[in-house]
This record gives sequence, C-alpha cells and structure tokens, in this order.
Amino acid sequence: MFKKILIANRGEIALRVIRTCKEMGIKTVAVYSTADQDSLHVRFADEAVCIGPAPSSESYLKMSNIIAAAEITNADAIHPGYGFLSENAKFSKLCEDHEIKFIGASPEMINRMGDKANAKSTMIAAGVPCVPGSEGVIVDFAQCEKLATETGYPVMLKASAGGGGKGMRAVFKAEDLKDAWDSARHESKAAFGNDDMYMEKLIEEPRHIEIQIVGDAYGKACHLSERDCSVQRRHQKLTEETPSPFMTDELREAMGNAAVAAAEYIKYEGAGTVEFLVDKHRNFYFMEMNTRIQVEHPITEEVVDYDLIREQISVAAGIPISGKNYFPKLHSIECRINAEDPFNGFRPAPGKIVSFHAPGGHGVRLDTHVYAGYTIPPNYDSMIAKLITTAQTREEAISKMKRALDEFVIEGVKTTIPFHRQLMDHPDYVSGNYTTKFMEDFVIEKPV
Repeated sequence: MFKKILIANRGEIALRVIRTCKEMGIKTVAVYSTADQDSLHVRFADEAVCIGPAPSSESYLKMSNIIAAAEITNADAIHPGYGFLSENAKFSKLCEDHEIKFIGASPEMINRMGDKANAKSTMIAAGVPCVPGSEGVIVDFAQCEKLATETGYPVMLKASAGGGGKGMRAVFKAEDLKDAWDSARHESKAAFGNDDMYMEKLIEEPRHIEIQIVGDAYGKACHLSERDCSVQRRHQKLTEETPSPFMTDELREAMGNAAVAAAEYIKYEGAGTVEFLVDKHRNFYFMEMNTRIQVEHPITEEVVDYDLIREQISVAAGIPISGKNYFPKLHSIECRINAEDPFNGFRPAPGKIVSFHAPGGHGVRLDTHVYAGYTIPPNYDSMIAKLITTAQTREEAISKMKRALDEFVIEGVKTTIPFHRQLMDHPDYVSGNYTTKFMEDFVIEKPV
C-alpha cells in the first residue's frame, strides 16, 4: 500500500480523497494555487505545496510543478480527482516515467477511450450497443452527407475530441447539414485544437444513464449499478440520482452486463463510468467512457455502502476486486450547489461567503470545501458543494432533499439552492418523467 499520496486537485474532491487516505493510514499532500491557500483541503492535508498562481494553466494544469511537488514530498502516488489532469494521457505517462503511481487509467487507456470515435469502434468490437452512425472520423462533407442520408434524420454531429457540449450540432433536415458541419468544426477547432467530427443518430427523448464500474489489474471488472444524470443544462449535470426512476430490473442487468463487458474487453484498471443514452423504448446505446472518478460518485457510495476512493487506491496498489456486482439497496439524490445566480442565466457568482450553515440529520451528506469567511475564487468551476440525501424510497429522498435545501444557508454569494428547491417540487421531476431536454422547458420562478 502507498505511504503518501499527493492529490493533484482542489476543492471538495481533494478533501474527499484526503478523508479516505486518513482512514487508510496514508499520508497526504495537498497542492494549491495562490487563490486556494485558504481552502479546507490545504488545511486538512498532512503537507501542502503551492504550485503556482491562480490561473489553472499555471498551477493545477502545470504538470512539471505537480511532479516536482510529489518528488520533494516523497509521494509515491498521485490521485488526480476529476477534471484538470485526471484524463490526461501525457500526465499519466509522466507519473509513470517518474515512478510515481497514477491512481487512474494508463496513458494507453486514456488515449483509447478519450477519443470518442476510437472509443465507439472499440465498443462495437466489444459487442456493446452503440448509436448508429459513423464508425470513425468523417473524412469530408461528402461522406458526412452520405452518412446522414443512410442513418436517417435527425442526426447529431459531434467533435471527436469534444466534451461539455462543444462541437455538437443536432441536424433535423438535409438543408441544414452544411451549416452545422462548418460551425461544429470551427467550434471544435477553437476549443480542442482538433476539428475531427463523427456522426450519430439523434436519440429522441433520451435519458443519460451511466454505469459505475471498477476494474483491477488482473482483467476482472464489476459494476455498481446506474446513476441517472438526465437533468442537465448545456450538457452540464445539475442533479443525479440512483436508482434511475426509468430503470427496470431487466434493463439494469443488461446495461450492467454491457458495462462490465466493455471494461473487461479493454482490461480497464480503476474506477470509471460507461455512459449510455437510453431512448423512450429503453434501448440503450454507448455514449462515452470516463476513465476517472465522477463528481456524482457519492450517491453510488450511499446506496451500496462502498467507498469508491478507497477502491481506486486499493486497485492502484495491485489489490484484486471481489468481482461481484452491486445493486442499490436505498435511493439517493445529489444536488450540485454552484456559486451561480439561477435567476440570471446561471451567471457565475464568485465572492466571499458571509454566513454558512450546513444541513444535517439522518441520511444527509454534504461534500464541500467552503465555510463562512471563505472567498470563492473566479478562476475555477463554480461548484462549491454537493448535497446528497439518501432514504428507503425515492419519495423519502426527495422529501429529505427539500428539508435539507431549506436548512442550507449560504449568504454573501448567489447559489443554485433556490433552483434545486423548485426542482424538487416540479411535477415531472417528482414523477420521474424527465429527459435530457428537461431544462429547456423549466421556468425558474423569481421570489416575490
């Protein structure tokens, strides 16, 4: 087992990893930018190293600074959390070259699954259902036009190197295809330095359902059931739940088996998720694989009583998994609390937190790195907390979330707490009748 782990991240996920490391008797090293010197992850780690100024390009994305911090503190492993360098093949290789264990996917695995067109062809070979469309990168517009006709409209153009909705265009009729092709490639080139595109059949009334998997170094994988991530805004998840209200036992078994088959086919090592789109007829199609821990991992932990960070660390240390699959015993919901103004287009709202009161009680979990007096910097993602409620039934979990949101006080900055409180009363959400299009029709009511 590792003696000391450096956490190459910030905020709540850094603190989350530190907590498990402490329980395992492993020393921790926090890294931080000058903007994060007062963050809780810095305070609770055994050691802390400043790795640069506020811009992430000069700190959390500065590979040489992070490797240097690991070497001067004698860390024998690095946990990347999510975001930043967690799915960066170059950084994974750099750790390998410096004989520091990267607690995540290998460079080869990141490259293989990080490119969406390559990932899709790999999944087809593994026998995992995939959305009809191109089997790789589209070479030119003539091929794009031919594929769209063969696949049948509507179709979705996607950037091969994409993420977060960049370089994606839905096309409903042939005359709109050329404009969509040009604008998607231009956006992808600007965002990722790569304008390669692929095409898929547009899935109507889709739900975004992911399967949590864990694989070990010996070719064995298991799944921990699903998370429904369909409530999204601009392809960014707002809330997640498990089990999905759309799921049946048969669908769970089929999707779980497909995810395990995918992981074992590529000999995946570590925690990851296989993400699917599920249509209204409960047909499911592979979308992408995330080779890291997910933001929403706590809800899975709550319903199956399983520490995913501990398992990540154990697998990285060469300990085999049990191989059994896990199924939800309870119902859990997560609301992502962002420093944003939901009444003004979710505009980011950094600043100083004047007052802070955390909700508590049975079945309430709060993962956060902020407190009264903490200043939220403008340089990073706006998520400041994850509020999780867990109960015997979905109805009880929603009721508990309403109570917890009412109890949650953050003053001094705008947050998305009022949005989540309205969401918990929305009839379509309460009935479980929602898709990835849910937010397009959601009207946030301003307080009188």
